[in-house]
Amino acid sequence: MPDLPHYSLFIAGHWRAGSQGQTLQSVNPATGEAWARFDCASPEDVSDAVSAAQAALDAPAWRDMSQTARGKLLYRLADLVAEKAEHLGRIETTDSGKLAAETRAQTGYVADYYRYYAGLADKIEGAVLPIDKPDMHVFTQRLPIGVVAAIVPWNAQMFLAATKLAPALAAGCAVVLKASEIAPAPMLEFARLIEQAGFPPGVVSVLTGDAENCAIPLTRHPGVDRIAFTGGPDAARHVVRNSAENFAVTTLELGGKSPILVFEDADLDAAANGLIAGNFGASGQSCVAGTRGLVQRPVYDALVAAITAKCRDLVVGDPHDPATHLGPLCTMAQVEKIETTLAKAVSQGARIAFGGSRAGGDSAHYFQPTLVLADGPGVETLTVEMFGPVMTLIPFDTEEEAIQLANDSDFGLGSGVFTQNVARAHRVSRRIRSGITWVNTYRAISPMAPFGGFNQSGYGREAGQEAILDYTRTKTTWIDTSEDPMANPFVMR
Repeated sequence: MPDLPHYSLFIAGHWRAGSQGQTLQSVNPATGEAWARFDCASPEDVSDAVSAAQAALDAPAWRDMSQTARGKLLYRLADLVAEKAEHLGRIETTDSGKLAAETRAQTGYVADYYRYYAGLADKIEGAVLPIDKPDMHVFTQRLPIGVVAAIVPWNAQMFLAATKLAPALAAGCAVVLKASEIAPAPMLEFARLIEQAGFPPGVVSVLTGDAENCAIPLTRHPGVDRIAFTGGPDAARHVVRNSAENFAVTTLELGGKSPILVFEDADLDAAANGLIAGNFGASGQSCVAGTRGLVQRPVYDALVAAITAKCRDLVVGDPHDPATHLGPLCTMAQVEKIETTLAKAVSQGARIAFGGSRAGGDSAHYFQPTLVLADGPGVETLTVEMFGPVMTLIPFDTEEEAIQLANDSDFGLGSGVFTQNVARAHRVSRRIRSGITWVNTYRAISPMAPFGGFNQSGYGREAGQEAILDYTRTKTTWIDTSEDPMANPFVMR
């Protein structure tokens, strides 16, 4: 253990050990061996981080900083993220097993999220109201909502942190960022950039730790004004219950079982690529994974053949190797969940066209890219979010049937439509109950485009112009401009 890299907590601008001395090891999924260890926060550490955030909000260094100056700090942070993209990507790949090619590219692009909100920092405006009373000047201001608890999972954490931190900091909030206790190293490395960029102490603290000692005390803390959570529905229910203790404004970005609809007039090569990207990209460890492929019957067999041909030479292996297409899954629990779900689906009549088993031995985190074929919707792989490289295809006959199948889910995050008919694309995408629909493409993101879902995929939106307003409160000011004293105090004006 002494040779392992060690990560401390970042609280109030200082690096420190957890007050209860608890540490955990981080396991490299590619090897199954511990590669780093990190300090875990206690309830006292959480309280210290929230108190530091409250103090930062009241300190002139942050409170009185102009909106333009806040934007410049975010530009500086964006530059540092871009400069360190390769380093951060390497850490994330080692810690989570995601492909190095993806982690480097995604981290580099994440810098644009900070730049986007840096530009919006001094575009937050109030209004002068045309009030219906004489001698009154009434105006509104957008003020920072306060202390934000930002909770991110281990997958796509640089991206998911940016969609919370960037608008929160641009709005003038202070943030306590809670990284997952599974693979937290990239967030703790990122804290060094926060420090280097020059944010005042306490404006951003970065913690990690288990639910009992870190997540629950944070989401229940009376000093927290807003909770921005990304994770699973079960954990989200606890977050919502905890928020009843502090009445924090809460947004939830949760899981999904996204449908991809392929119509008979679709470009099948593009559709096959979309399904592969939506299921095997990031080894299937994506909340918008398009795991329910709905294919119009006349092209069903041809699409199966196209996907099979494209996947024949996919490489499952070392995520640091540029030749690798799919790396390991982050946890063994995911592997075991996939195996259980596939077995249930087969017992229900589904067929495995290719894949369906581990790659690299019984103790490995690797799983083969897997295609499941089903005759109808009643199979387990169409309902369970497995967070792994498994797609299921089922046929449909009519547009109406496709829409019904697409909406037959408790989730509603992403969706895809492949068709050359523009009218159909508009018609169908409007009726799919999901927060995002991609047409003739899949898994594209931008800081300018809102991201979020319906139903059990959560509520609230991240990214886009509106997101920055979610980190503000509206204050209304009334000024009596009359020279006369205030009239009868017992009559509402």
